[in-house]
Amino acid sequence: MPKRTLIQNLLLTLKGMAMGAADVVPGVSGGTIAFISGIYEELIDSLSNFNMKALVVWRKEGTPALWQHLNGTFFLFLFTGIGISIFTLSKVVMHLLEAHPVLLWSFFFGLIIASVWMVGKSVKKWSIGTIASLIIGIAIAFWISSIQTTASVDAKWYIVLSGAIAICAMILPGISGAFILVLLGSYHIVYGAIADRDWMIIGLFAIGCGIGLLSFARVLKFLFTRFREITITLLTGFMIGSLYKVWPWKIKIGDGPLVVHTDGREDWMMENVLPGEFNGDAQMWLSIGCAVGGFLLIFILERFAPKEK
Repeated sequence: MPKRTLIQNLLLTLKGMAMGAADVVPGVSGGTIAFISGIYEELIDSLSNFNMKALVVWRKEGTPALWQHLNGTFFLFLFTGIGISIFTLSKVVMHLLEAHPVLLWSFFFGLIIASVWMVGKSVKKWSIGTIASLIIGIAIAFWISSIQTTASVDAKWYIVLSGAIAICAMILPGISGAFILVLLGSYHIVYGAIADRDWMIIGLFAIGCGIGLLSFARVLKFLFTRFREITITLLTGFMIGSLYKVWPWKIKIGDGPLVVHTDGREDWMMENVLPGEFNGDAQMWLSIGCAVGGFLLIFILERFAPKEK
């Protein structure tokens, strides 16, 4: 695992904050942030080290060796950033989502477009397999993004299950863990618990996240080791397919406050429209500016961020 300077560790915390903020928004993936900021494979590799070998290392060599085996410093700074963001910046993101949704979605739209280009160019050789993988990724993400939400289920076991499923999506670029929570009907329960500091719900959700994270990371590590090019194109397809969900100009399905319909839909879910159909495109140029800002941000990160293998 790479050794980092203090500045690089603080930058890692900032990346964690960006991941946490992204995971709050239904439609944006924290995995995308990890992927484009150069820490995705290290994250997957480090998570896969939580295994029986770690217990052997601890028993034979002690806690310092275990810390190194688990890449503990990496997790310390990364999850500090994620935690700060979820408990603080998430309120800002949710406010922007309510007050300025078009501008926020425009920013993410530009960010993901640039990410697709940055990640896609890392594919060294295109073949029938990688092209098929790209198409499959696009189709899966588009299908998930177009599903309507379901009603809430607040049973304790369901909160654990929701955490296990959502965390798998949260570490997949292009598939939003928050949106998966929306589909499962647990979004308001989980983020309401975070806002209200309901530690029982938070704890149950965290248990589910731990179960899903440690098991799914091994699958991703295997895919990166054995089928790297196909895996990268699949994840790139996920990001392309997610653009349907991140399209800035949306209108509500239904009117008025939150209402759960008989078929389970919630009317705060959005459907895409052209800019002219959304309040006469009054914010169109400002929205385009936000999209360009998100697009350029990726190139700034790529240009000035420390290179990490």
